[in-house]
Amino acid sequence: MSKQHKYALITGGSRGIGKAICIQLAKDSEYHILINYNSNKEAALQTLTEVEAVGGSGQIIQFDVSNIENVQNALNTWQEQQSDAIIEVLVNNAGITKDGLFMWMKPQEWNDVINISLNGFFNVTNHLIEKMLLNRYGRIINMVSISGLKGVSGQTNYSAAKGAVIAATKSLAQEVAKRNVTVNAVAPGFIKTDMTEDLDEASLKKMIPANRFGNPEEVAHLVAFLASKKASYITGEVIGITGGVH
Repeated sequence: MSKQHKYALITGGSRGIGKAICIQLAKDSEYHILINYNSNKEAALQTLTEVEAVGGSGQIIQFDVSNIENVQNALNTWQEQQSDAIIEVLVNNAGITKDGLFMWMKPQEWNDVINISLNGFFNVTNHLIEKMLLNRYGRIINMVSISGLKGVSGQTNYSAAKGAVIAATKSLAQEVAKRNVTVNAVAPGFIKTDMTEDLDEASLKKMIPANRFGNPEEVAHLVAFLASKKASYITGEVIGITGGVH
């Protein structure tokens, strides 16, 4: 039997926290990095360049996590093209915010956020989990948010989506633990990315005990640990990385 090529798939891997995770996994592990993006191919290629610059190897793969046919077609085509490849690590990172007060929230703003964060988790994880179970090994890491833990004003849609993924993480972890597949969630607080660049950092950091926003690399270190064999007895957990905000 030919040697299996082992991959880590990061959804929404082209920017922000997802990009930092791709680079950190390339540094800390032997995995080939599979960088998913939806629309920004240039950013995905830039992430791949940075993965290669730290000695890693990888590929980019385009699909919209919220579209189940799109997910299945892209991953099936990819698998056919490299029959000896196996995805051992899945980081469900793709997500969007459409913030606004609930009273004025449009159905589209609710549905878009739920479709990407929650249904995206289902679409990608459900497609890949059978192989992990047959292989008796896997690491599933769901990127959630402090919004899903404590609630954040103006983010009822985002909090609902992330809170649901937190609950799903705990249930799924119990189903698959016997097969050496772990399922954990990482809940960042305020991290410096495109998603937070419009926030008023000066006033917000007063409510953060660490008195600053976090860096994407700090989140990526935690994810890389959870993706490793060292984390084999950690499952069903939600780990906050928030600078002390509860």
